[in-house]
Amino acid sequence: MTVDVVLPCLDEAEALPWVLARVPAGWRAIVVDNGSSDGSAALAADLGATVVHEPRRGFGAACHAGLTAADAEFVCFCDCDASLDPGLLPGLALSVADGSADLVLGRRRPTGRGAWPAHARAGNLALSWLVRRRTGLLLHDLGPMRVARREALLELGLSDRRSGYPLQMVVRAADAGWRVRETDVPYRPRAGRSKVTGTWKGTWQAVHDMRRVLDEPAASGGGDR
Repeated sequence: MTVDVVLPCLDEAEALPWVLARVPAGWRAIVVDNGSSDGSAALAADLGATVVHEPRRGFGAACHAGLTAADAEFVCFCDCDASLDPGLLPGLALSVADGSADLVLGRRRPTGRGAWPAHARAGNLALSWLVRRRTGLLLHDLGPMRVARREALLELGLSDRRSGYPLQMVVRAADAGWRVRETDVPYRPRAGRSKVTGTWKGTWQAVHDMRRVLDEPAASGGGDR
C-alpha cells in the first residue's frame, strides 16, 4: 500500500530528527510548516521529508494542507513533537487496509512523567464523553495519531482550520457511517512546550473550537462505510 504521513509542524526542530527517523521505510513524510522560526522547514527538507508551507496559522490548516498535498491511497496523521512514535503507524494502517475499519485512532497511554498534564487529560475525558453522546462512538481519546483512506477523508469536506479539525474528522466520519476504532499507543513527554495545552490561551482556543464543532448539525448518513 502507498502511505503518506502528515506531520503538522510549528517550531519542532528539536524533535524532527527523531520523528522523521521513525517514519516507516517507503512511506512519505509530509512536514507541513506552519510558520516556524527555528529552521524546522529547512531541517525537514535536509532530512528527506517533503515540506509544505501553510502560512495560515492553525492545527487544522496545517493538517488539511498536508492532506491536500498527499497523493497516496492511505494518509496518516501524527504530531511532530516526538510525543508519538510514527513507527507504530503500520499497526493502525493495517486495520484500514484490510477493510476492518475506516478510521483508526491512536488512544494515548502516557509512558513518562509529564507526558500528559492532568488538566489536559481531564479535558480529553470530558470531550470523549461529549463525542459519545453526539455520535454514539465509544471512544476514550481524540488523539492526533490516526489513519484513513485519502479520498474518503477528502469527501468528508472538513472545514475547521484550528484545533477542532481532529474532532470534526471523527464527528463527520461517524455521521457518514464510518467504522471508527482506536488502539493503544504510548504517549511520551513531548519535546519543547505545547502550543495548545501548554498555555491557557491555547487551551481556551481549543475548547472554543471543539465546542463549535460539536454544535454543528448532524450530517446525513453516508451509508455502509
